[in-house]
Amino acid sequence: MWPEPPEGEVVAEGTVLDANGVVVICLGAVAESAPPQCSGTPLEGWSWDGIGGAGALDAMWGDYTVQGTYDGERIAVTQTPSPAAHPDPAPEVTVTDDAERKRLTDVWEQIVDRIGTRTISTHIDPDRVEVHVVWDDGTLQDAADAEFGEGVVYIRSALRPAD
Repeated sequence: MWPEPPEGEVVAEGTVLDANGVVVICLGAVAESAPPQCSGTPLEGWSWDGIGGAGALDAMWGDYTVQGTYDGERIAVTQTPSPAAHPDPAPEVTVTDDAERKRLTDVWEQIVDRIGTRTISTHIDPDRVEVHVVWDDGTLQDAADAEFGEGVVYIRSALRPAD
């Protein structure tokens, strides 16, 4: 059920954190501290040369758009990173119908059981379950549609093919 790694280059946007020589791009939640705290996807070939970043306590970090190849575990950087654009966050929404909340909660629990630690985040919107993953080429979305019906689960991939 898991998608194969992409064949071409991908683009990711997030907080790059270099702590004690281990460089990751955080594609989900980041604890705002100095240095920030997060788990992320390892980056190979990262360089701070010419792009700068904040620093404290043997760490450097900043928000960047990164392009490279993804092997299913790490991104090998192929282009000079650029500052990340920050879209407005989606508004918080609440499901008010109890029956719909129960149905979506049941779907959410099943998705979490199946995908487990491969998710970046999950939440329930008014009419669907949203699942944020590192990479999906449509394989996970197709499986969710087949099991739960189209539109019940929305799989969002943090990595997207480079243009």
